[in-house]
Formats: sequence, structure tokens, C-alpha cells
Amino acid sequence: MAGSSHGHTPAAWTGVIISFIGFCVAGVFMVAANPIGFWAGIAVILVGGLVGFAMKTAGLGTPKESEAMAQARDRAAQAQIS
Repeated sequence: MAGSSHGHTPAAWTGVIISFIGFCVAGVFMVAANPIGFWAGIAVILVGGLVGFAMKTAGLGTPKESEAMAQARDRAAQAQIS
């Protein structure tokens, strides 16, 4: 797993940061007993997911692995086993 870039993309970071801000907003308004603010925070969480997905779709996520790279990875794994 150390060789992968799982989650280390602009799309992932942006989506998580926006969702975290929404989580904080919802938490503050939940403690303050303000349901409108709480649901606004929940909406921000959902927007974070949508922004992350849109950025991934736009090409800012992890690129798909090519067939040649998959075969090379499989050969390297077999070489380590034997």
C-alpha cells in the first residue's frame, strides 16, 4: 500500500476538507440546539462529496492504472514470492 497514492490527490483533499468544515459547522450548531444550522452543516458535508467527485471526474483524482503497469506489478509480486 505504500507504493500507491490512494487518497493523495487534489480531489480527495478538497472533498475531505470541505466535508470536515461541514462536520464542524454541524457539530457547533447541534450543541447550540439550532436545527437550521445543523442541517446547513450536513448540506456542506454533501457538497464536499460532490466537489470531490466532480474534481475526480475532471481528472484531478488518481489516474487509472494502465494494462502494462498492472502486468509489471503482477510480475514483480510473483518475483517476490519465488
